[in-house]
Amino acid sequence: MDTVALIFTLLVLILSAIIHEVMHGVAADRLGDPTARYAGRLTLNPIPHIDLYGSILLPGLLILSHSPFFFAWAKPVPYNPYNLRPGRFSEAIVAFAGPLSNLVIALLAAAFIRSNAFGEAMDLAFSTILLVNVMLAIFNMIPIPPLDGSKVLEALLPRALQHRYGMWRRALERNPFIGMAIVLIFVFVLGDAYANFIYAIGSALAGPLFGA
Repeated sequence: MDTVALIFTLLVLILSAIIHEVMHGVAADRLGDPTARYAGRLTLNPIPHIDLYGSILLPGLLILSHSPFFFAWAKPVPYNPYNLRPGRFSEAIVAFAGPLSNLVIALLAAAFIRSNAFGEAMDLAFSTILLVNVMLAIFNMIPIPPLDGSKVLEALLPRALQHRYGMWRRALERNPFIGMAIVLIFVFVLGDAYANFIYAIGSALAGPLFGA
């Protein structure tokens, strides 16, 4: 991967992670919690969102080392679950809004590739956008706290299991480094299989033009 491709991939990763976080705040705002709006976080200006380690150093290191997978995160957009409209799925909707935004971006990139209207160079750029956003959507839906998938899973579990899982989720969220360590071990152990899964989804979405 040449320097321009490396820089482009890193920029796509950072911007996609920022959109992911902003959509958490938008969903919370629509459900009655204005915390993110009052904090000035409902903006695509990257400055309030960039996390030095999660947005730049770690993803940059993964890309430069030609890792088979990569990921990033922005500073979490704050929200207060007690301000959300009452309902079993309110917090899950806020959580799912982030991965959903990445899925929408991936589908748009796939549609541009399938249109065959932009040329090979743009197809390569759209392929990067597609892969990055599929990766972010899948990674964040892993149901291990503090990732979004844990909140979604809790809302979907039968009530008999929901309470126990919720206690475990909140305990790990108070110590997020434990949860992230579990996730990173999981991803590193399954690195090649995880990367192949991401590429398979990208190919399924973009068709024969994918990776052209």
